[in-house]
Amino acid sequence: MPTFTALTTLMGEEAALALSDAMERMVPEPTGVGVFEIEDGSGLWEVGGYFLEPPMGATLDLLAMAFGAKPFAQSELPEIDWVAKVRRELSPVEAGRFFVYGSHDADKVPKDKVALQIEATVAFGTGHHGTTLGCLRAFDRLAMGGFAPARVADIGCGTAVLAMAAAAILPDSVIIASDIDEVAVDVARANAAINGLAARVICLEAGGFGHERIAAAGPFDLVFANILKGPLIGLAPDMAVHVAKDGIAILSGLLVVQAEAVQAAYVTNGFVLIAREDIGEWSTLVLRHL
Repeated sequence: MPTFTALTTLMGEEAALALSDAMERMVPEPTGVGVFEIEDGSGLWEVGGYFLEPPMGATLDLLAMAFGAKPFAQSELPEIDWVAKVRRELSPVEAGRFFVYGSHDADKVPKDKVALQIEATVAFGTGHHGTTLGCLRAFDRLAMGGFAPARVADIGCGTAVLAMAAAAILPDSVIIASDIDEVAVDVARANAAINGLAARVICLEAGGFGHERIAAAGPFDLVFANILKGPLIGLAPDMAVHVAKDGIAILSGLLVVQAEAVQAAYVTNGFVLIAREDIGEWSTLVLRHL
C-alpha cells in the first residue's frame, strides 16, 4: 500500500504546533503528523503528514494560508523495503582502526582492523554519517595517543556503535550506552550481542544522564554524545557534573554552522576545546573538562 506525504515549512514553533493539530483533524485522517525544527538558525519549522490515501489539495491550501505556511509539497512514496535497500547499498566504513560493516560484507573485514558489525535498522549509527564517522575518528586518535578511559558513556547511543568501539579496545573499562528511545536500546543490545560484547556494554533507556545506574557509574572519563545541537547545549551543565576532571566529551550531531554555539555552551561549563573535525556539513568537537 503506497503512502502519501504532505510537507510544508513555516516560521515559529507555536505556529508549527498549531498547524500540526489542525492537520490531525483532516479528512482523510493522516496516519501521523510530524513537527521538526530546521536546525540552521533560520527559525523555520517543518510540518509533515502521512496518509494512506491522497489528501485533499484544497484543504492543504487552506491550512497553509491560515497558518502562514508555504504551499504543501505532496508526493507518493513507493513501496520499498528501506532496510533491505540500505543493506544492499551501504558499503563498509573505515574510521581509523575501526571497520564498520553489515553482515552482507563479512567477507571484506580486514584482519588488521577492529571489526564492528552494524545492521541497517531504525536506529541511527552505521558509521556512514559524518557525525558517527567523526566520533569514531576522534576516539581512535585519542586512543592511539594513549587515552584509556576507565568509565565510558554513550549518550543517545542509537545503534551503540560508539560504545562498542570503546568496549572493543578497552577490555577493562565500564561501558554504558543509553538512549531515550526504547527501540534504539533494543537495537543497541542486539548489536552488542552480535559483536560478542553483550557482557561489556550496559544498555539503558534514559534521557541524558537520567538513570540511577548512569549516576552510580560516573563520573566518566569519556562521554560520547552524538545527538543534536539543542540537546547538546541542554546537556552542558550535566556534562560538567558527570564528566570527570580531565575527562573528555566527544560531541557531534551538529552542523558546522552550529559548532561554535555548542562549543561556547561547554566552555561556559568548564570545558576547553582540544580538537574539531568537520566532515562535509557536519562537525565533531572534542572537549576536555578542566
